Amino acid sequence: MDTDLPSTRPYLIRALHEWCTDGGFTPYIVVAVDERVQVPREFVRDGQIVLNVSFDATSGLRLGNDVVEFKARFGGVPRDVVVPVDHVIAIYARENGQGMAFPAPQPASADTPSQRLQVVASDEAREPTDTPADAPAETAHDGGDGDGHPARGGKRPTLTRIK
Repeated sequence: MDTDLPSTRPYLIRALHEWCTDGGFTPYIVVAVDERVQVPREFVRDGQIVLNVSFDATSGLRLGNDVVEFKARFGGVPRDVVVPVDHVIAIYARENGQGMAFPAPQPASADTPSQRLQVVASDEAREPTDTPADAPAETAHDGGDGDGHPARGGKRPTLTRIK
């Protein structure tokens, strides 16, 4: 494999976003969240967040080769969102679940002793959550009113893989 070639991921994300928009569907992305991702942490569940990236739900949407960035309202509060493209692990249409999944990003390696210490310290500082492990995950934008309220019917979208 030639390492000089750019990743196809940003091109596929843009193409599927355009396909969703042209078809009247709502494009959603699933993001693997770590320290490099700038999203409202209160909406992260199990290390992931699902974001509505339609033009109606975002302002200043930029689907670049390195990052996906936009402004959106979460619970009525405007927030900046910055997601490295390699952290987008799926893009799909909310209405029918059709889309594409990508490999999860490689975790950042802790190469120096101080980096390893920071990782251990941050893990120890985490507070336990009140949410049971088998509780359904919530999404920041689930097709509702833009304030985190679910769409009518409350049905959560699903991703369907097409081979």
